[in-house]
Amino acid sequence: MKLFSESCEENKLPLLSILKKEFSAAHTILEIGSGTGQHAVFFATELPHLLWQPSDVVSNHASIITWTNDSGIDNVLPPLALDVAQHRWPTATFDGIFSANTVHIMSWQEVTKMFSGIGSVLDNQAKFCLYGPFNEGGHYSSESNARFDQWLKGRDPASGIRDIEALDKLASQQGLQLQNNYEMPVNNRALLWIKQ
Repeated sequence: MKLFSESCEENKLPLLSILKKEFSAAHTILEIGSGTGQHAVFFATELPHLLWQPSDVVSNHASIITWTNDSGIDNVLPPLALDVAQHRWPTATFDGIFSANTVHIMSWQEVTKMFSGIGSVLDNQAKFCLYGPFNEGGHYSSESNARFDQWLKGRDPASGIRDIEALDKLASQQGLQLQNNYEMPVNNRALLWIKQ
């Protein structure tokens, strides 16, 4: 089944401009939470020097595989089964990691485990790019993000928009240093850490 995400379609070009710059020297990218597979196919097509490794829970693999097969490109690997709370992380390491719209739909315990996993598979001097809505200094960046956070918590009280400072604390525990905080359309950010 080939699923479609409107948000992937809307944010792929702004994200591409950042990934072109930040992953210019990278080779193998792990995507955490590949969802439909749209990002994997789009970024791998536009950045042919990268070998893109999608990952997600097994229920999303069929869509990722269908998007990949329909694209005809050969630099997207078969998806890995990865549930940040339950599954072991890959034994391989990566010189780049990307994740979009994930941490606000996870519990804080899952977010913590995700950063721990990232620390175990990210090469030294490699980069991790995290995209989504974030709070800064404990404040919402917009009224629409405040409403979105209320909706998230109504659906799952353990989820919600995360504070950049709290995420950076988790990152620093894994040897990651925040390098860039990019402003993105519709009140989102792209955070870029490098492993020291």
